[in-house]
Amino acid sequence: MGGADELRADREAVDGAVDGAEVGPSPAGGLLDVLGVAAIVIDADGRIVLWSPQAEDLVGWSAHEALGKYAARLLVGEEHLPLVLRLFDQVMTTGQSWAGVFPVRRKDGTTRRLEFRNMRLLDDLGDFYALGLATDRETLRRVERDLALSVRLVDQSPIGLAVLGPDLRYVGVNAALVRIDGVSAEDHLGRTVGEVLPFIDAGRTEASMRRVLETGVPLLDRQVVGRAPADPEHDHAWSVSMYRLDNVAGRPIGLAVSVVDVTDRYRATAEAERARDRLAVVADASVRIGTTLDLEQTARELADVAVPELADIAAVDVLDTVLEGRPNRITSGAEAPAVFRALAVSAAYPTVAVDAADPPGELARYGADRLVTRCVRTARPVREAHLDEQALSCVARDRRAADLLAEAGVHSYLAVPLIARGEVLGALDLKRARNPMPFSDDDTLLACELAARAAVCIDNARLYRQQRETALTLQRSMLPEAPGDLTGLEVATRYQPAGPGSEVGGDWFDVIPLSDGRTALVVGDVMGSGINAATSMGRLRTATQTLSRLDLEPAGVLRHLDEISAGMDPSLATCVYAVYDPHHHRCRLCTAGHLPPVLVRRGREPVLLELPTAPPLGVGGIPFREVTVDLEPGDRLVLYTDGLIETREEDIDSRLEALLALMATLGDSGLEESCDRLLRELRHPGDHDDVALLMACPVPVR
Repeated sequence: MGGADELRADREAVDGAVDGAEVGPSPAGGLLDVLGVAAIVIDADGRIVLWSPQAEDLVGWSAHEALGKYAARLLVGEEHLPLVLRLFDQVMTTGQSWAGVFPVRRKDGTTRRLEFRNMRLLDDLGDFYALGLATDRETLRRVERDLALSVRLVDQSPIGLAVLGPDLRYVGVNAALVRIDGVSAEDHLGRTVGEVLPFIDAGRTEASMRRVLETGVPLLDRQVVGRAPADPEHDHAWSVSMYRLDNVAGRPIGLAVSVVDVTDRYRATAEAERARDRLAVVADASVRIGTTLDLEQTARELADVAVPELADIAAVDVLDTVLEGRPNRITSGAEAPAVFRALAVSAAYPTVAVDAADPPGELARYGADRLVTRCVRTARPVREAHLDEQALSCVARDRRAADLLAEAGVHSYLAVPLIARGEVLGALDLKRARNPMPFSDDDTLLACELAARAAVCIDNARLYRQQRETALTLQRSMLPEAPGDLTGLEVATRYQPAGPGSEVGGDWFDVIPLSDGRTALVVGDVMGSGINAATSMGRLRTATQTLSRLDLEPAGVLRHLDEISAGMDPSLATCVYAVYDPHHHRCRLCTAGHLPPVLVRRGREPVLLELPTAPPLGVGGIPFREVTVDLEPGDRLVLYTDGLIETREEDIDSRLEALLALMATLGDSGLEESCDRLLRELRHPGDHDDVALLMACPVPVR
């Protein structure tokens, strides 16, 4: 029992060796097990004295049958006996080992070629023995071929290959991986991935390795991006695949890792992605920029599209000379400053850099040394990829603005010209602060594309504004001055143009004193918009004044206006014409396709006057009829154009009811205050039609 206990203790001591020590049990299925190496010991007389189980597997003789027999007689055919004896004598007398292939006779009478390694042994008594180690030749050659092929493939493969142990430390790398990593093979061995390549996400990579080691499921074509000692200044991409290595018994012994440099593919994919992003921005710009003909709104749309896809802060500035309708006199050789009017500023997040920009609507003067001045002077983009203190001073308007840009962390700048119809209108000004990347050539191309598309919209809005202002000036010049003292009548009038981005219409009003103290009240609307509509309105107003002074009846005035309208462009107009007689407190009215006037009698609910239906002026051939209504002091008559009540959301009947309801709340408010309230509560910001409004109230005749 004592001997057994000691043997058990020795075995436990070996099995319990410290993890990682070289001493310890090996699992079955290793290379020696695959080869099945047999051990045979022969004494000096040629008798077999030791016989391993593997020897029995190779030749079929059991230890009981082989021990004590002459090896040559048992294992060698007669034809090979002289050679075997000579080789045995050589080993035993000279001590020189012999290695080679020899045919061995098996128990079943067949011959098997075995690979031998023979050597002389010496025991403690001074006696010599011969040790023969043998394995099947075909099995050994197969293993050698597999090993040679593996070594050849690994060494000459263009793919980086590595073997890592269960502790995820390198135990072998090939030449391709050395080139990829830029780290020698010796500096790989015994180190982890993170120690060899500190610039990649080693934690994520090693987690993937552990998962493959635990599950045995390969990880294929995982892309890793980072920097390696071979090129520490640039990002590279690698396609990494991992496979668990198992021995013959199926026990994990490590990992095989293949690495392919796919940087070109990665960069091409990234470039394609950037191209798709650029196309998306351009497509977005096509939809979002130029939705109206309002100049400031168009500039805001451009700035908003550029942020944050292209820049952290964007500004749109137009040369003041362009807004004034004068040609851009800035030339490449000029040293004069450039005067801009800021139109829009947009930022991706709250930042003091916005305070460094010019407030929208204000003028700003930039010296000849400023980058934005150079941009509009040369009609070419100006880019400063990296801004230092000196460069910031060439971006900002003044020292304070430069300090704000520095405080905001602005590090890169790009200005591109806004060019439309061959003329430089201004510049799109872009800055980056939180975005760590400097502006690149691709960014410049995208900015130029946005600027080119937006410049046409901005120029259209600019030209439209000029035309609109011209038409508005023309129209206002044609409207009457505030009426003087009228006999028995108080009048208040208003004209309000359409909202920004809409053309001026042909709405007008007139108050015309007539003989015998009478007063003609006119409100009309020429169909169409722009200068043509304003011109037609002026012609109709002049004709109305002339016809009124001929003491024609209201229907006769409209009949003549109908004939005059037929020769105008546009030729159609609506009109309501009324003549008030203060001595008889009567008002005669006639309409040509116009909305009904509102009559408010003292102490009663407002009503719409029902006038005989008639077509607009310019249709021709249809008679006009008039009506007479009593109009006493304190009553009110309201004439208006459709711009006061029409909207795109509600029908005309609902809006007329809203007008009557509002009139009912005015009470004894003055006419001026009442007009203001009607416009304020019935009109909406951005309405696309202009409005003429006339409110009359009889007063006692003095």
